Amino acid sequence: MRLFINIDHVATVRQARKTDEPDPVRAAVLAELGGADGITVHLRQDRRHIQDRDVELLARTVRTPLNLEVAAVAEMVDLAERLGPHQVTLVPENREEVTTEGGLALGSPVARDRLGSALDRLHSAGVRTSLFVDPTKEALEASVALGVAAVELHTGEYANAIDPVSRQLELQRLVDAAVGGRELGLDVHAGHGLTYENVTPVAAIPEIEELNIGHSVVSRAVLTGMEAAVRHMAQLLRRARRP
Repeated sequence: MRLFINIDHVATVRQARKTDEPDPVRAAVLAELGGADGITVHLRQDRRHIQDRDVELLARTVRTPLNLEVAAVAEMVDLAERLGPHQVTLVPENREEVTTEGGLALGSPVARDRLGSALDRLHSAGVRTSLFVDPTKEALEASVALGVAAVELHTGEYANAIDPVSRQLELQRLVDAAVGGRELGLDVHAGHGLTYENVTPVAAIPEIEELNIGHSVVSRAVLTGMEAAVRHMAQLLRRARRP
């Protein structure tokens, strides 16, 4: 089980004052020292948190793999081709959303064509690709057809479930999708809304090999420091995988 730390919300604090601190690039170094297996950043088209400067520096300085989340638009594909991160995860993006609200819409031919064009360019550049998808059979099959190496299962419905029965149902959806994804030959990742309190059942799913966690870790880091916050999350993931 790999732990990728999303440092977007370090940049959110910085952008609240439009200043130069806290620096997400420095946060990435501390996350790596705390045991992160990789760093994730989402460069949004509206630049609400992570900036181009951050991605440029991270691509040159991180010692672990860099997972760049972007929308499937020409501007972002151009950047990814130039920087060559370890992985690009294509994600949905809406202007008014507070955070990503669900997986990619893979049901329409127009959406699949747009994604396919972006993926063709990334594959030609030698960049590993992933899609952020809802935990459904249809999304997994569409991902296979698009030729990606991995999917990141959207765990938001699980994280937002307010009663034990609903949460268990959403957890089972993740289990079924993880098993189905592996059977289709996909590497299975997961993320969105995972916290120190709810991560263990997801981390225990054997077919999931990577979790992307950001807001909860950054929130804890405000109180304990980034290294300690990452170390604690990494410990939870290790415990979840013990026999």
